[in-house]
Amino acid sequence: MQSNETILKVNHLKINFNTYAGTVKAIRDVSFDLKKGETLAIVGESGSGKTVTTRSIMGLLANNAVVEGGSIQFHGKNVLKMSQKDLEGLRGAKIAQIFQDPMTSLDPTMRIGRQIAEPLMVHRGVKKEKAMSQALEMMKLVGITDAENRINDYPHQFSGGMRQRIVIAIALINYPEILIADEPTTALDVTIQAQILNLMRELQDKISTSIIFITHDLGVVAGMADRVAVMYAGKIVEYGTVDEIFYNPKHPYTWGLLSSMPTLDTHSEELASIPGTPPDLLDPPKGDAFAPRNPYALKIDTERQPPFFKVSNTHYAATWLLHPDAPQVTPPKQIIERQKKFAEMQREAAAKNQHHQIEEEEEQQ
Repeated sequence: MQSNETILKVNHLKINFNTYAGTVKAIRDVSFDLKKGETLAIVGESGSGKTVTTRSIMGLLANNAVVEGGSIQFHGKNVLKMSQKDLEGLRGAKIAQIFQDPMTSLDPTMRIGRQIAEPLMVHRGVKKEKAMSQALEMMKLVGITDAENRINDYPHQFSGGMRQRIVIAIALINYPEILIADEPTTALDVTIQAQILNLMRELQDKISTSIIFITHDLGVVAGMADRVAVMYAGKIVEYGTVDEIFYNPKHPYTWGLLSSMPTLDTHSEELASIPGTPPDLLDPPKGDAFAPRNPYALKIDTERQPPFFKVSNTHYAATWLLHPDAPQVTPPKQIIERQKKFAEMQREAAAKNQHHQIEEEEEQQ
């Protein structure tokens, strides 16, 4: 159940990587927050900075990474200033992560029961017998069939979908406050993908964990997230509730992502693509990084980075198209259809609220 308590706050985060070719400005002033019990999806193409952002929350940056500025506040404590010992106490206990490929996350030489139980023994000092008993319960909770007999099996004896369930069990055994899921369903087929997403939703309801869900697939986000942050070239370019991003997007990059996503109504010739490639972050552009790929780009886009413009109390987008003096542009056909649906949803919600108010007033009389 989502609450209004903010447990994580990322402020003006800037991260560079020192390479032989020069300094890569990977994260360029990223800010967002996470509330207790909510799911925040971070979406964008490969290389947009999604994984680097979330690895910094765990204190898992590479040796050549340099935090140029900003802070990551977890319950008011700056993760970036924590000692190695404090970080080790944080990882797996209060903040856990599910990685993309379960086979690289599991020790092939260790039985899975022991792997699930290990975080309990390391972080909470639970004795082996009790930890194994709790591992068995967690195996059942994540839907591993015949758990009593399979607790002593090795990772290679499980299917890809079952291995991902084991990784989720390891991440959740300590009931962490934040679960970071880094493309957790990419390596799975569509049917297993749906099962894993349903499982994560069910477990979130049971243990009130907040989830940061990283994906390049907007289709996965629709039924999973409460809020969405769209990333491009190391910056968040739009964020809002899942309905606002899906049905009333304002940034041309979000338009491109949504237009390239097939739906049941899509005809094969209608599917769009975003032209060009993301910019080289060794030398980021002076203006809007998306401008060279943006068919709606204005002259100012090549000269100045756009600030965030407010669309609603929960919806902001960094595009000069929202400036009062900007010319009116017509979004792609798919986006216009989405905006019509959004307006219809808002009308229905308003009518429903009005109906409830009338009923309450009648009851009071």
